[in-house]
Amino acid sequence: LASADVLDDLLLLGALEDKVVMGSMNRGGLAGAAFELDDRFTGHRPEDLVRHGFDAGKLLLRIDHDDPGSLDTLHAAARTVDAMAAHRLPVFVEPFLCRRVDGRLRNDLGAAAVTTSIAIASGLAGTSAYTWLKVPVTEDPDDMAQVMETSTLPAVLLGGEVGDDLDGAYGKWREALRLPTVRGLVVGRSLLYPVDGDVAGAVDTAVSLL
Repeated sequence: LASADVLDDLLLLGALEDKVVMGSMNRGGLAGAAFELDDRFTGHRPEDLVRHGFDAGKLLLRIDHDDPGSLDTLHAAARTVDAMAAHRLPVFVEPFLCRRVDGRLRNDLGAAAVTTSIAIASGLAGTSAYTWLKVPVTEDPDDMAQVMETSTLPAVLLGGEVGDDLDGAYGKWREALRLPTVRGLVVGRSLLYPVDGDVAGAVDTAVSLL
């Protein structure tokens, strides 16, 4: 899962053979910008993913009830899900309810907020036939079973900010992966930059959870 510049390099290096490749689609909501929640689709388009023979796309859907830019992102996300379905390409929707705290966006990982975000993402577009969810583990991991009953769509877990407690993150992922709709992990920084620097070990542990 990466933006076009990274995937282009990996493609030229021959490093994408026999891999599942997902393109990052909306990258316009720059962190800290006044327009952060007007998160426009400045990355891969559905037709780009088709042309390159990639397998799926991923979009970020952040919703702040106090920021009208969220509506534009919500509408654009729905139309993108439609376009991906027209190409029969899976799209991974990563939804959050968020709010500004001291001027910075904070994702709400409480059970009620994650439940609402999953319900919103599941209902996007004219079909959910190619929609997957990319969801965080809730603040209280024990809430995940009830939260994931919100939707029948297949889901993968995102890593999120795990800090120094990678073992704690593994434990949370292990429990969530036992739920019937949770089908895998799409984890980034916590595996690419583990605290102990052992990337291979972090990946091996994550794979063992599956």
